[in-house]
Amino acid sequence: MKASKGDRLVMHGRVVGKHDRVVEIVEVLGPDGTPPFKVRAENGHESIVSPGPDSAVESRRASE
Repeated sequence: MKASKGDRLVMHGRVVGKHDRVVEIVEVLGPDGTPPFKVRAENGHESIVSPGPDSAVESRRASE
């Protein structure tokens, strides 16, 4: 999994009734665009995540 600053990280809900969580990648901390990522949620909360196999990166270039 590789990402760039500004991409979106989608962490899919794994439990019935649990919605997908979408956050913005504000900093890539691993080498060559790999995790961990510093992310920001819609409410402004920032955290560092190492996404699992139930996550996907949506490139900002794809949405432009």
